[in-house]
Amino acid sequence: MRRFLRTGHDPARERLKRDLFQFNKTVEHGFPHQPRALGYSPSLHILAIGTRSGAIKLYGAPGVEFMGLHKENNAVTQIHFLPGQCQLVTLLDDNSLHLWSLKVKGGVSELQEEESFTLRGAPGAAPSATQITEILPHSSGELLYLGTESGSVFVVRLPGFCTLDNRTISSEAVLQWLPEEARHRRVFEMVEALQEHPRDPNQILIGYSRGLVVIWDLQGSRVLYHFLSSQQLENVSWQRDGRLIVTCHSDGSHCQWPVSSDIQNPDPLHSSIPYGPFPCKAITKIFWLTTRQGLPFTIFQGGMPRASYGDRHCISVVHNGQQTAFDFTSRIIDFTVLTEADPTAAFDDPYALVVLAEEELVVIDLQTAGWPPVQLPYLVSLHCSAITCSHHVSNIPLKLWERIIAAGSRQSLPFSTMEWPIDGGTNLAPPPPQRDLLLTGHEDGTVRFWDASGVCLRLLYKLSTVRVFLTDTDLNEHLSTQGEEEWPPLRKVGSFDPYSDDPRLGIQKIFLCKYSGYLAVAGTAGQVLVLELNDEAAEHAVEHVEADLLQDQEGYRWKGHERLAARPGPVSFEPGFQPFVLVQCQPPAVVTSLALHSEWRLVAFGTSHGFGLFDHQQRRQVFVKCTLHPSDQLALEGPLSRVKSLKKSLRQSFRRMRRSRVSGHKRGPGGYTGEAQAQAVSTKAERTGLQNMELAPVQRKIEARSAEDSFTGFVRTLYFADTYVRDSSRHCPSLWAGTNGGTIYAFSLRVPPAERRMDEPVRAEQAKEIQLMHRAPVVGILVLDGHGVPLPEPLEVAHDLSKSPDMQGSHQLLVVSEEQFKVFTLPKVSAKMKLKLTALEGSRVRRVGVAHFGSCRAEDYGEHHLTVLTNSGDIQVVSMPLLKPQARYSCIRKEDVSGIASCVFTKYGQGFYLISPSEFERFSLSTKWLVEPRCSVDPTKTKDDSRPSNGNSAGPQRTSGQLRNSRSQCDGEEKKPGPVMEHALLNDQWVLKEIQSTLEGDRGSYGNWRSHRVAIGCSLSNGEAE
Repeated sequence: MRRFLRTGHDPARERLKRDLFQFNKTVEHGFPHQPRALGYSPSLHILAIGTRSGAIKLYGAPGVEFMGLHKENNAVTQIHFLPGQCQLVTLLDDNSLHLWSLKVKGGVSELQEEESFTLRGAPGAAPSATQITEILPHSSGELLYLGTESGSVFVVRLPGFCTLDNRTISSEAVLQWLPEEARHRRVFEMVEALQEHPRDPNQILIGYSRGLVVIWDLQGSRVLYHFLSSQQLENVSWQRDGRLIVTCHSDGSHCQWPVSSDIQNPDPLHSSIPYGPFPCKAITKIFWLTTRQGLPFTIFQGGMPRASYGDRHCISVVHNGQQTAFDFTSRIIDFTVLTEADPTAAFDDPYALVVLAEEELVVIDLQTAGWPPVQLPYLVSLHCSAITCSHHVSNIPLKLWERIIAAGSRQSLPFSTMEWPIDGGTNLAPPPPQRDLLLTGHEDGTVRFWDASGVCLRLLYKLSTVRVFLTDTDLNEHLSTQGEEEWPPLRKVGSFDPYSDDPRLGIQKIFLCKYSGYLAVAGTAGQVLVLELNDEAAEHAVEHVEADLLQDQEGYRWKGHERLAARPGPVSFEPGFQPFVLVQCQPPAVVTSLALHSEWRLVAFGTSHGFGLFDHQQRRQVFVKCTLHPSDQLALEGPLSRVKSLKKSLRQSFRRMRRSRVSGHKRGPGGYTGEAQAQAVSTKAERTGLQNMELAPVQRKIEARSAEDSFTGFVRTLYFADTYVRDSSRHCPSLWAGTNGGTIYAFSLRVPPAERRMDEPVRAEQAKEIQLMHRAPVVGILVLDGHGVPLPEPLEVAHDLSKSPDMQGSHQLLVVSEEQFKVFTLPKVSAKMKLKLTALEGSRVRRVGVAHFGSCRAEDYGEHHLTVLTNSGDIQVVSMPLLKPQARYSCIRKEDVSGIASCVFTKYGQGFYLISPSEFERFSLSTKWLVEPRCSVDPTKTKDDSRPSNGNSAGPQRTSGQLRNSRSQCDGEEKKPGPVMEHALLNDQWVLKEIQSTLEGDRGSYGNWRSHRVAIGCSLSNGEAE
């Protein structure tokens, strides 16, 4: 019993832990999942987006972000800013109104909900009597006009949401002011439009769905003008001087109506169906905006010919004889136009079109000829193609950073030079202390490079691997360019493209060496590409090498997808990362692990059949090792043809049941009695509580697994190390591989010196084979030097960025399986110590990384620790090499299997995981490294110039984050957790299913058996975190 007890807490160590570790969820990167509403404040230059899960997110200048969560898990249907104030009103689909304010606390602004309100009707009234359809915040900032389904307009005073019944504009009150000919028609029903007179705050416009539009005098409570259309009304736009009204209708037409006291019953000045004469869909929203040049802008949504283009999502812009229908790949939620903010200005002079689609945000420059799109500094569409993997690289050298940015700037998309127009608020965060890259692999065979240094995730460069293979992409691109001169004048905009030409193109593994510029990318069909960064365009042939992992073993037949056909002959590549060799695994199964050593010019790859080593300098295969077990027949079916027969499933289930019964009889009843007694003793000890002593966590026995229970040959991790493999007198390069069956293979390598590198081959010889007794999958391998520090990355010592490893003392091998951590001595491989992470609740390790934690008090003090994510969503920090648990935090809900599968750790104690198909949640385990928004919005400081300049800027500047190095958190001050988007999303089971289908579906991104996998090829390679 004594071995289960340990001495009490060390106060000094506990203080040091508080200086090193603190858990925070800091910011969400990407595009809000399922947006439902859009709002914009012309005075604050702040954009607001509401989601189906009840979240609202505010965006201003890069780095200025706010978020709020409604207590109710209802969709946000409308957002309206109060004119000239730091307040906004939201309407939910349960008909409740909510008032939000931006308040300054501690020098930074926070978004807070002030109060909520639900409009109540008279007793016995129908629900439609108070169902809000339109909201008009009055320019006074004190009144809200609420249009309803019944046709009545209610007036509410702010703050307090006090209903002013005596000011209600009922349909009966409007009817008595209409002429006789208008009364005989059913002109009312719901309110479709509410607008204030651009010049006179005592007049408002009310538009009804049946086609009636009236201008109501608020002081005299009477109708000043009325306009009657024969078509159902959709929306209204009021010209800036108040003399013209433009209405749009359900038949795809829009009409212009003069506002003049000289004309009592006006007919429309002009009526047109832009895409007629055939039946068209409704124009649901319209803007009529004046310019100094005299010719107005007409911008409207919909109106497409119903038969031919009824399924398109379009917004049309018409100006000065030019007409373009911007075609979006996802449904349009709402749009607005940024114009002159001064209400006394004579002209609108629009300068930007902001469109919120279901899957992306698009901003169009209306000042530049051709109306090009503006590059986004945030709200990027991460899921333009489904994310299949991710890889993080910290502290990028400046030269590589500049080369990647230069390659990205030369890519084909012609972005506008306009500065980002939504520039409200002030970013108070200091510049990021280093440059970080987040690489995401996608289903369409692309790899995107994101600036992850600060709060805003910005796209730097996009790499496509499609050119290496023969696909239908070229044909599709050719077909899409045809018919550009046809009518309607459609133009594709946005980056969201959910369709992949071939699911085999999907990227599964990424490994980037930040010192040499080499990149290794592996895919779904067994393809492994090695690429090199080139600043100029080039045309060359990609060398093709096959790696037969089965090694002609008899009795195995691949039943999965075929490999991708490599493109013969020279291939042209744009500046950036260009592939020079393709290694094709046979069978073409998903590549499950990848490691790159740029100093030795070697790349290792593994699948469910085995692993291999390739010399990319000599373009030759070094060796392959088959790891298949005779029972691994399912490993030959592949992720895209995973068809397990019901008969076979039942047979395996009965076998497992029979084995469990037999093992239960062998244990006998005494075994269970002993376990019960042990549990009783442990419970009693916990209740009594020993002074200065602490019980170790109760851990269940780790049982040996049968080889038939999983794909034992599945290669989970690969790792390069220069260490002692054969004897303690001489160290040498080595390759380590861990499998799903708990087997570790070690190969000693002989890499020729640089002067003979091209003349002599790299030789490999198997030195060790270790079998873990409990046969748990190996998810991480790491070698520690004589000081217990992880070995540095390749070329890190050569660049004077790391100390040379201690090669005098004995090295240690750290093996992380799903169930325990174990340290072995090298080269004898004798067990030294272990930590059984698996406790009574059955936790399993899913992700492992190595991170350096710096102290927030002492600038020069830091420690290396393991960061561990379990299948229950908990994150633990474990010391090396003593394997002492340091901290434990609840991070991800255990039901969010796909969020756990997508998690990636950084080298400095941060991490990312998907909370939806389009959003990464960023978290921090470190007190020193904390990237979070710190910003303020001052309503008294309005922008001097409401329109951005079209300078020579190539896009938005790099955004900043925050390096938290203050003593406030070190002194025990707890940071109050703010609203997290994940809380809203994960209350929706439908969202969880969608994330899982995106990450774990048949596209092979995170397959059923891969959801347990850790990408140690990146996350533990020489200490480099993913």
